[in-house]
Amino acid sequence: MPLKQKLMTPGPTPVPPAVLAALAQPVVHHRTAEFRELLRRCLDRLAEVHRTEEPILLFGASGTGAMEGAVANLLSPGDRVLVVSAGNFGERWLKLTEAYGADVVPLRLEWGETPTADDVEAALADAGGAKAVFLTHSETSTGVVADVDAIAARIADSGAVTVVDAISSLGAVPLDTDAAGLDVVVSGSQKALMTPPGLATTAVSARALAASADARSPRFYFDWRATLDKLDGDAPTTPFTTPVSLVYGLDAALGLLLEEGLEAVFDRHVRLGRACRAGVKAMGLELFSPDEDRSAVVTAIRMPEGVDGADAIRIVRERHGITLEGGRGPLVGKIVRIGHIGYVDVFDVAAALTALEQAVAELGGEVERGAAASAALEAYGGEAVHA
Repeated sequence: MPLKQKLMTPGPTPVPPAVLAALAQPVVHHRTAEFRELLRRCLDRLAEVHRTEEPILLFGASGTGAMEGAVANLLSPGDRVLVVSAGNFGERWLKLTEAYGADVVPLRLEWGETPTADDVEAALADAGGAKAVFLTHSETSTGVVADVDAIAARIADSGAVTVVDAISSLGAVPLDTDAAGLDVVVSGSQKALMTPPGLATTAVSARALAASADARSPRFYFDWRATLDKLDGDAPTTPFTTPVSLVYGLDAALGLLLEEGLEAVFDRHVRLGRACRAGVKAMGLELFSPDEDRSAVVTAIRMPEGVDGADAIRIVRERHGITLEGGRGPLVGKIVRIGHIGYVDVFDVAAALTALEQAVAELGGEVERGAAASAALEAYGGEAVHA
């Protein structure tokens, strides 16, 4: 009998049956009244999840497409920007801004460190005249979730536009776009939004739109103004062909999130993070990601001396049908990451921990056998709830 598959990565994530059913609906033309109505509802729901009154732009792309769009629409070659990087996806902001010819001032922290408001305020003052600050909310390569509210408050008086990668955090941990003064928030469908890869979203403030009017970087597909002109109004459309089936799926997934209630969704993710960290500690392994409730997206686990994380991941996948993720860059082979966002419950977390426990033991690592699952279930508390 084929192994049941469990996807326990920080993206892509499992897709709920209701979303799969929506994806399977007959394809309609993207210029019809039927689809325009669907698109309007989906955009309204996205705004509710972003907690913003500002426009939401939708693109057929990965989250990185929305990141590139932010750079292309905001910057002219030579513009000074501050990029905060403490992991693989902060480095992606660096590569994108450099590719567009910006005068990039990097604030590089060790992978696994958490950027603070003090760090960013000091770096911004040293940079002088930065047009934009690029931040990563949830750095999935390390498990760190930054306090973007506190950071944005320090940026507010500088005149710089605050740009946030919320690709894995949106719909998993609190993010209040308007209240926090976040000018641009980019995300993607395949993380906590419980939809297959292929859709990218961008929330854009009036200040960011004004800044984009003066930007001279080339853009076409990701042009904010051209997209907004089509999306605005009661009968929105898009400049180019929309991934119709994915919009059906995303609309269904957003409906599930909003029906559960965002505060309940955030609480569920906090408890899943607690459960995973408790299981890791119970088996005797060391956390790489912070042991704090904000780390509710992915748990990063240090491998014992002599145990290669890639080997552990391979054993877990081949033996148990559970897909975990390893380290990036300098962390390759050194950590294993368990994602717990979206359509995941505590029993999925317990199964992943148990499988990892067995794999590490097989590879010669010292672990407390049989301890992880019970610790996870106890730390989670209450009834396990699916999205």
